[in-house]
Amino acid sequence: MIDFDGYLAVLGVPRPTAPTAEALWALHRAQVERVAYETLDNQLGRPSGIGAAESVARILRGRGGYCFHLNGAFGALLTALGYDVTLHRAGVQGEVEDPEGPGGDHLALTVGLDGERWLVDTGLAGGMHEPLALREGTYTQGPFTYAMAPSVVVPGGWRFAHDPRGAFTAMVFAPEPVELSSFAAEHERLSTSPESGFVRVLQAQLRDAKGVDMLRGCVLRRIDAEGTYERTIDSADDWYDVLADVFHLNMTDVDAPARAALWHRVHTAHQEWEAAGQRATTL
Repeated sequence: MIDFDGYLAVLGVPRPTAPTAEALWALHRAQVERVAYETLDNQLGRPSGIGAAESVARILRGRGGYCFHLNGAFGALLTALGYDVTLHRAGVQGEVEDPEGPGGDHLALTVGLDGERWLVDTGLAGGMHEPLALREGTYTQGPFTYAMAPSVVVPGGWRFAHDPRGAFTAMVFAPEPVELSSFAAEHERLSTSPESGFVRVLQAQLRDAKGVDMLRGCVLRRIDAEGTYERTIDSADDWYDVLADVFHLNMTDVDAPARAALWHRVHTAHQEWEAAGQRATTL
């Protein structure tokens, strides 16, 4: 049984009396502001499953996850609250759409409401703050401008283009409904393969009304209307303070040796990256 009341308590949103647009917007904003996009368990070598119950349990213990966890949990919550939710096979893509369509490395959600369908996506790595209508056009949320357009490759699909300052270029999703379980194989690859960016690099992101905070390895970046502020974190204590204070992540289930090993891994990777960059500059 999924503890949806506990989930709503984490979000700080009272249980809606009806599946209204006002409640949906409040839930979406609360999720992206309070539940971080993060890959910590992959770095710790203990990735969790993506079943809705397991993902909600992650959130209740003060953690987040990536799209399969975040949208899987959020979709289950919305369904329990009476919303018309559809899960879609999606993929993060570059400037040009992949002719083969969405590769399944992303789970997208749409909600039917008041005669229209909306992209509802809390797992887009610092992306949307509020739902977006499936209508062609450009949309501004805080300091970021997005574009929505029908896919030129996938019949009936849609393409979301991120702001140029975002962490990715675009996301494309197919119109057909899918089950959460259909992403299990891709989750296994993303969470365990040495080639996966989710395994190689620690990431955490959290969106708010004014911008986004992003942690990649040891580099903390804030992007908002004032510009981009960046700093490198050079001590384990400061790094764990950032996880707790900026990203609201509870690490009490990670013992001292594991915490030390995780910091060593992240800091060493950062030093290697800096050295490689320096060599590239001087050659």
